[in-house]
Amino acid sequence: MALSEKHIHILQKAEKLFSIKGYDATTVRDIAESAEVNPAMISYYFGSKEKLLEVLFAERMAIGISRVKEIEALKTLNPWQKLQILVDEYINRALQKQDFYKIMIIEQVTNKNPAVLNYIKDLRLVYVELIGNIIKEGQKKKIFCKKVDIAMLLTTMTGTVMHMLINQEFYQQALNVPNMPEKEFHANLTKNLQHHIKTIFRAILEYEST
Repeated sequence: MALSEKHIHILQKAEKLFSIKGYDATTVRDIAESAEVNPAMISYYFGSKEKLLEVLFAERMAIGISRVKEIEALKTLNPWQKLQILVDEYINRALQKQDFYKIMIIEQVTNKNPAVLNYIKDLRLVYVELIGNIIKEGQKKKIFCKKVDIAMLLTTMTGTVMHMLINQEFYQQALNVPNMPEKEFHANLTKNLQHHIKTIFRAILEYEST
């Protein structure tokens, strides 16, 4: 689906509302008022609120998949360098697009929209395949160990990042920085998450010579 500027504008307003009020509590009229369009335009552009949510997921997730494919195809980097870039970019993307990732968490918990759940499942399967290719390359070069549960490896990353997104106040308290400016806190959180996930990946993937 090719998106016009109007499509994108409405999606951005809906995304913000869904993350604040929740999908069920957000009405078509709410979206229309926020986007400053007639409610009939929502149906014209998307068909329904449910279809709008599906388009939002399809668009956001397509960007992530496209980037993973680009990194996987790079010939100038070794497998470990590729994984480090993927970790850094995933965490950056999640913190920059918090509204969307919070919606993703809620949709998986409520389990009400089969189309969206299928998008999420399909995304994960593509990630497993693409990152699996990188790991296999590393195994051939004896950079990574032979036995790696790729799905569990990815779950470790996504689960940790999602948890931190919805528990940022806890992390501020745990670090004893409740009054740290938001921009500084997010920079600190990004750095710590990237280091933490890469440390875990290295511990799991590191090749052990015998």
